[in-house]
Amino acid sequence: MASPLDPERVETVHLVVAPSMTADAFARDPDEHYPQVLATPVMIAEMERACAALLRPLLQSGDLSVGARLEVSHVAPTPVGGQVRTSARFTGREGALYWFDVWSEDDGGKIGQGRHARAILPQSAIESRAAARAGS
Repeated sequence: MASPLDPERVETVHLVVAPSMTADAFARDPDEHYPQVLATPVMIAEMERACAALLRPLLQSGDLSVGARLEVSHVAPTPVGGQVRTSARFTGREGALYWFDVWSEDDGGKIGQGRHARAILPQSAIESRAAARAGS
């Protein structure tokens, strides 16, 4: 079996676009309107999931991988009910950052692509930093 960080290994996650995943679902004000297509933040979340799946075997007890950097383009719309496949491939490490190529496709072809970096940190450290920022 290939190592999780073998550059030949690709991890793919799948989703079916639901109304809650559309750009219009992100509207907050009554006069805001967006298309009923897959929202970019949802596509990005799927890219993060695919990368995190590649790193999961490297995690020690109490560790999590967290997103640190992202360069992405969303180039085509996917309607409600569309099936999206999002994939990641490890491309290298720079210090604490693990870099991945990421891409998303639906039945019509590529809908997005980019690069994503993740770091592995103790969950307690992440949550302590968040609490400190909140003044807790």
